[in-house]
Amino acid sequence: MRLPAYIDGMSDLFGGLAAASRSDETPGDAPLADRLRPKTLGEVVGQDHLTGPEGTIGRMVAAGRLSSMILWGPPGTGKTTLARLLAQAVDMRFAAISAVFSGVADLKAAFAAARDAARAGQKTLLFVDEIHRFNRAQQDGFLPFVEDGTVTLIGATTENPSFELNAALLSRAQVLILRRLDEAALEELLRRAEALAEKPLPLTDDARAALIASTDGDGRFLLNQVETLQSIAIEEPLDPAGLAALLHRRMPVYDKDREGHYNLISALHKSLRGSDPQAALYYLARMLVAGEQPLYVLRRLVRFASEDIGLADPQALVQCLAAKEAYEFLGSPEGEIAIVQACLYLATAPKSNAAYKAQKASFASAKQTGSLMPPANILNAPTKLMKEIGYGKGYTYDHDTEAGFSGDNYWPDEMAPQTFYEPTERGMEKRIAERMAWWAEMKAQRT
Repeated sequence: MRLPAYIDGMSDLFGGLAAASRSDETPGDAPLADRLRPKTLGEVVGQDHLTGPEGTIGRMVAAGRLSSMILWGPPGTGKTTLARLLAQAVDMRFAAISAVFSGVADLKAAFAAARDAARAGQKTLLFVDEIHRFNRAQQDGFLPFVEDGTVTLIGATTENPSFELNAALLSRAQVLILRRLDEAALEELLRRAEALAEKPLPLTDDARAALIASTDGDGRFLLNQVETLQSIAIEEPLDPAGLAALLHRRMPVYDKDREGHYNLISALHKSLRGSDPQAALYYLARMLVAGEQPLYVLRRLVRFASEDIGLADPQALVQCLAAKEAYEFLGSPEGEIAIVQACLYLATAPKSNAAYKAQKASFASAKQTGSLMPPANILNAPTKLMKEIGYGKGYTYDHDTEAGFSGDNYWPDEMAPQTFYEPTERGMEKRIAERMAWWAEMKAQRT
């Protein structure tokens, strides 16, 4: 095994880089993530679309004036660091609270301190971590202090602000989206960690790539993994298998009642609709690997079979219900292959939403027309009175006709015939369309 090739000749650089990476104010025994925390906006990695000269934050800092904002992004992308650096860049007092640990008393104290600072000529940047955890009433409590300039609010959240924050609060703050750290940004963090330690990580090239991939874009998690590697005496560079045996992977971000859940099920549904079996399998795997309930996934597949395939391939619904039965019989992990089979069947089946559109249209018509009576000829007449008033009169028993089709009228007298279901030319529906066209011709000839 050998060390990564790019490290050759780097030893002369470690001293200078380490001096630039260390903080004189951070204790030497602090976590690596704290010791490597950027000191300027220029040192922040992976968020150039915000911090660069043309980015929103870059423009605000250049103008020397901040507006309130919500930083929305995955864990480990630098939300807290950005807030601290923004306060420093425009010479504002920095105050921080966490919605997880704070209540009304803490908010009142923070606002009171901000007012006192304002009287002394010092503006306050109030950073609220996990701001989505405050309830609606608590979020409303920020509004007067943001409006009168007592604080410039920077909230951090991993959840979609559209769902988790009040519209009134969102209207007073810009939402800035932080990106998941890419490979280049994570590699830069590794380089800085090596410079600080003044030695390379004991990893082969492949293991280094595997380490980056294992972090799922979370810079803090990466540095925690690096700190573990640096604290252990490792005689020979680790290959990917050795690295996997020593460290654990970061679990994907996936809250089953939050946006990650809905994003992935939407991606699965649209990949199926777009007849892309490879992408559909990927999103199915993402959900199941992250811990989604297989029966939830199966419910969505059953729905898809009727909504997006319907009579273009009636077997699609049968396949999904069979997969549900197989999974309930086998359980995990054996039964998951049945879910995969159903997913592949749906992705590769001919598509039609004709049944779905027919449902919407027919339900709307039923609500609009109310209680119209069916025509008398198709009403049963079990009593003499009902026969006398015309129930069942003129009804033709279709099986008694030569073609097995009578062409009778089945619509209420006050209502013109409607067209709800229009089969496509795909799959089984092509044959259905031909049959319906023949019936229409027969009816026209009778008329």
